[in-house]
Amino acid sequence: MCRVGVFDSGIGGLTVIEELKKELPKEDFLFYEDSLNNPYGEKDNETIKKIVENIVEYLIGQGCKIIVIACNTVTTVCISYLRNKYKNIVFIGTEPAIKLACDKGYENVLVMATPATIASERVNVLITNSKKDFENIYLVPCDGLANAIEVGDILRQDELIHSIYESYNDKNINAIVLGCTHYPMAKKIITKYFKNVDLLDGSNGVARECKRQMLLHNLITNKGNGDVLIINSKDR
Repeated sequence: MCRVGVFDSGIGGLTVIEELKKELPKEDFLFYEDSLNNPYGEKDNETIKKIVENIVEYLIGQGCKIIVIACNTVTTVCISYLRNKYKNIVFIGTEPAIKLACDKGYENVLVMATPATIASERVNVLITNSKKDFENIYLVPCDGLANAIEVGDILRQDELIHSIYESYNDKNINAIVLGCTHYPMAKKIITKYFKNVDLLDGSNGVARECKRQMLLHNLITNKGNGDVLIINSKDR
């Protein structure tokens, strides 16, 4: 039986899992929660590749034929590398919903993501291919926010988000792209400061693309119950 593999640097991937379960209610999932190496977004690219390669090998060893990268950082840094190395595995990436924000015509968009994601070439490509002349896109490398969410440090989350608000509250922000799968878990704090702003993330699009690829590659089993087996790297 094909189990859908999913991984992230920690609990953030659960936001993607919830959307996957809606699209694929009769599939089972193996979620690799890499708390041991959290956060990814503050590591260099080569370190990220080595960490991710070990995870992919583990998921393949568990019989996964399709792997969802529930992490914007990993997707932007090394999805092309993974697809080239593991040609028999279907990889689904997660990337900041910049195109969605631009397609909706928001004039002032704040992109919150990890430092590695913000610095990636993929983000530049997304902006170049999506941005209209009237749109302003502000990139914010949210150093430390994913880790604060991972460990449940509400005070630190509040401090970091308040600092971002102080820096951009004069920009008439219409939408915020949550460019890390951890960030939806901080929506309450974000909207505390950024009132009447639309929050966008790519989780639903990831789930729909996963279903499309599973149909395309005949990987749908309809033999599961939407169960999620969680493996934490700290316990291995």
